[in-house]
Amino acid sequence: MEHHRVAVLVLDGAKPLDVGIPAQVFSTRPSMPYRVRVCGAAPGLVTGGDGLSYHVADGLEALEWAETVFIPGYREPATTEPPAAVVAALSAAHERGARLAAISTGAFALAATGLLDGKRATTHWHYTRALRERHPLVRVDENVLFVDEGDVLTSAGAASGIDLCLHLVRRDHGVALSNHVARRLVAAPYRSGGQAQYVPRSVPEPLGDLFAETREWALAHLAEPLTLEALARNARVSERTFSRRFVEDTGYTPMQWVLRARVDLARELLERTDLTTEQIAASTGLGTGANLRLHFQRILGTTPTDYRHTFSA
Repeated sequence: MEHHRVAVLVLDGAKPLDVGIPAQVFSTRPSMPYRVRVCGAAPGLVTGGDGLSYHVADGLEALEWAETVFIPGYREPATTEPPAAVVAALSAAHERGARLAAISTGAFALAATGLLDGKRATTHWHYTRALRERHPLVRVDENVLFVDEGDVLTSAGAASGIDLCLHLVRRDHGVALSNHVARRLVAAPYRSGGQAQYVPRSVPEPLGDLFAETREWALAHLAEPLTLEALARNARVSERTFSRRFVEDTGYTPMQWVLRARVDLARELLERTDLTTEQIAASTGLGTGANLRLHFQRILGTTPTDYRHTFSA
């Protein structure tokens, strides 16, 4: 399999976590059909944020090589302009067909190219107002974890970069590989499709481990009837409390989350097995092949047959 070429562009003030996430997720290894180069505006030392600096071997010529370019977040994005050479190199990479993905405040550098004008985008919640003021043509959405506009993508702060990276792996190679990467990172697999992933406007009450344990329990029992009553009983809280806190924690109602989990399981079975649509529907709790096709179309915008054709090994 040909390796997809990924460049991680480290700008002055770059945040360590934002740099490390794509560099680690897409690192070259037998299970990953990607090749990564970390670069800067020029080769050599780049002063980072949080007391760290980076020594990069490549300059902007790496963007000519890359098929995907990540722009990690950096310090003081609202009061500094990215170098003109960086903006030009990003624009040229996009014109050649590369997709550009910004993590956190990297959205400011991406917005400076004009490629986000008229499109939805997000950034770290602390900077959404500044992004809106600095780039008024960008449709800033402060409530989502990431936005996929096809060839330009943006994510919210820090850890949402993992969600964005897993989304791209899923988009490129299907849910089986993205789940493999999530397990390697000891991270939760991201939710299906391009749906907006909402974060609460205020800090929710502490959930402890009860809800995580209930989600794990539900994932092991997807083939069985799962009701709100059963989920709340497993979590040992009232249905009303469970529903409210679950939405705050995941952005979905419990039953919406169960439906998406079932569709994700169906995706993996379509990729890895020769089971029929009816067999997969039965083993994932979706009931019938017609029901599976209906939810596939609604959530993923495709059919099980087309999905299998695209992603099966």
